[in-house]
Amino acid sequence: MTYQTQLFGIEQNYSVHPIKASDTHHLLLNVHYARRIPQIMHSFGLFRSGELLGVITYGKPASRSLCVGICGHDWARHVLELNRLCLVHNKKNEASLLVGRSLKMLPRPTLIVSYADISKGHQGIVYQATNFTYTGLSDKHKDWIVQGMENTHSRALGHKGSLQELREMFGDKLVAIERPRKHRYLFFCGNKDQIKSMKKSLKYPILNYPSKQMQQPC
Repeated sequence: MTYQTQLFGIEQNYSVHPIKASDTHHLLLNVHYARRIPQIMHSFGLFRSGELLGVITYGKPASRSLCVGICGHDWARHVLELNRLCLVHNKKNEASLLVGRSLKMLPRPTLIVSYADISKGHQGIVYQATNFTYTGLSDKHKDWIVQGMENTHSRALGHKGSLQELREMFGDKLVAIERPRKHRYLFFCGNKDQIKSMKKSLKYPILNYPSKQMQQPC
């Protein structure tokens, strides 16, 4: 899908189209701060003159309770998480172009949830620019980490065994820390009736967008 847009008064030609999940791996592992590959069901690339400038991926949230908790059981199976957005140069408007165009290519109906990590200084400006709905901060949680292995994700630790088994393996090095809370954004993909039904079923309050000055709460 090729389109034109105006950036800083200069006409730019971009294309956004589906790509293989494996085609996202280089950028996700080498450019994105998380350095991990998420669960990917749909992936899209931002191209200009044949060059891959960015990728965006969508997958099923790891938590079934999250899927149910947004709009109830009726819509749980339609929930997808925008779990990675990664750009090589991150020029102004590239992120919103990639997000906006990719949303139009997702199956419908789909309920998109995405998060902006306050601990990384993110406010979700790209979601605000693409008309996502803001529903406040994620719930408070604790994550288990092993001192000296802070870069190992808590899910990866979980694959090593139960909490008791982890305690036996790592002893006092296994500690619980507060997970940084994140701004939660939603986007409703569907026809008018579907969107109306999703919004009617929404279990979170719709709030004003957070400002750049908003800090991590206690």
